[in-house]
Amino acid sequence: VQLQASGGGLVQAGGSLRLSCVASGGTFSSYVLGWFRQASGKEREFIAKIDGRGMSTYYTDSVKGRFTISRDNAKNTVYLQMNSLRPEDTAVYYCATSRVYSGAIYVGDYNYWGQGTQVTVSS
Repeated sequence: VQLQASGGGLVQAGGSLRLSCVASGGTFSSYVLGWFRQASGKEREFIAKIDGRGMSTYYTDSVKGRFTISRDNAKNTVYLQMNSLRPEDTAVYYCATSRVYSGAIYVGDYNYWGQGTQVTVSS
C-alpha cells in the first residue's frame, strides 16, 4: 500500500485547510485510516481515525469540533478538513493505515504511512 498526502500549506490562524491522502494497492475499504501529526521537536501524535466504511470516527480532544475526517472509498481517498486552525496545529501531517479500529491511536498500530504534508498556521 502506498499513500500520498497533499493539501498542506500556510494559513492564518482561524483559517481552514483540507488534506487529502490517496492510497494505491491493497483493498482500500478494508483499512482503517488515520491522521497523525508531528511538530518540530515533538513526537508524532494521533489526530483522528475512520473505519473502513466511514461509519465510525474518533478524534483526539485537541481537534474535536474543528477537524473532520472522512473518506471516499470509490476514490481511495481519505480527507481531513481542518477549520479554526491555530498556531499550535503547525506540524507535518501524515496519513496511515491500520488493520484494526478499536484502540488504534498509537503509531505502532499503523503499518503503512504517507510521506507527510506540512501545515503552517501563522498567528
